[in-house]
Amino acid sequence: MAEAAGSEDRIQRLRLIRSEGIGPATYGELMRRFGSAAAALDAIPILVERGGGRAPRLASSADAEREMARVAAFGARHLFIGEADYPPLLAEAEGAPPALIAKGQFDLCARPAIAIVGARNASAAACRFARQLAQRLGEAGVVVVSGLARGIDTAVHDGSLATGTIAVVAGGIDVVYPPENEARQHAIGDQGLLLAEQPPGTEPHARHFPVRNRIIAGLALGTVVVEAAPKSGSLITARYAADCGREVMAVPGSPLDPRAQGCNQLIRDGATLVQSAEDILEAIRPFEIRPVAEGGPNYDPPAPDSDIAGADRQAVIALLSPTPVPVDELIRQSGLAPAIVQTVLLELELARRLERHAGGRASLVD
Repeated sequence: MAEAAGSEDRIQRLRLIRSEGIGPATYGELMRRFGSAAAALDAIPILVERGGGRAPRLASSADAEREMARVAAFGARHLFIGEADYPPLLAEAEGAPPALIAKGQFDLCARPAIAIVGARNASAAACRFARQLAQRLGEAGVVVVSGLARGIDTAVHDGSLATGTIAVVAGGIDVVYPPENEARQHAIGDQGLLLAEQPPGTEPHARHFPVRNRIIAGLALGTVVVEAAPKSGSLITARYAADCGREVMAVPGSPLDPRAQGCNQLIRDGATLVQSAEDILEAIRPFEIRPVAEGGPNYDPPAPDSDIAGADRQAVIALLSPTPVPVDELIRQSGLAPAIVQTVLLELELARRLERHAGGRASLVD
């Protein structure tokens, strides 16, 4: 399904997320503060100046239109958070991508989904078990999500391609990685759903994979780990799932196999032990998908565009340090209105003087 020429609002949304220094959290704050991407783009230079930073590079309308045309030529389209086709479970997750690029069967996003991830150097037995899990879940009407990597991910997609599979790639949607999965990636783009956060043409680098993992976890009611070393990317996915309030599940393995240590640790820490697809189905039965209304995920009305008193700004900055602190604590200790505190944090973030952390925390950049 190719995308027609984007509306002006969609172009401005893409400009905003592709502009320098704008990540998912900043995008959300700007949309809440100003109500539209166009108004946010107009305000950014002023906010950066107030935060004490240099003017950022803003993506142009021509940049956004070129990207949309390239995506459409590939047979894909952009999905913006708040639109009807945007994955509803992902929209609920902290740090959800403001824009995704998608190719394939969009209706898969509306069905219950489970993520299955694991080691790239997985054992043959683990790959066989993961493929069987995916096949059985598909037969039960569950969509299976993974990351199109070698090993467990590949087995999972093979087991669920016929019934519904979603692959989240770390690079651009038109970039094949790993090379041996070229035919598999094309098949998922036709029969399943292929998703990417990065712009087309982006080659995957190490920093892209943890970012990709949060999308895998956010799409699903729960995440199952099949073979994972203690510091593997699969455990990062499981941690994202836990942070989203989703079910974390793991397949136990031999304590003599290093590839099983991560799974066994997850189970010891409280993850649901999985020995069959029925264990997964039982674990997710209490959960349901709650759609996010078109137009945006709970965006507040725009706040008045007025400057903040210097004393108030300094009061917020004085409470910050390189140690992350919850934003709610900043509001409590400053005694200022939440809108004022959030605006000061936004100014500092755009000026690259502030870093956001999971759990609604923020810290000053050293």
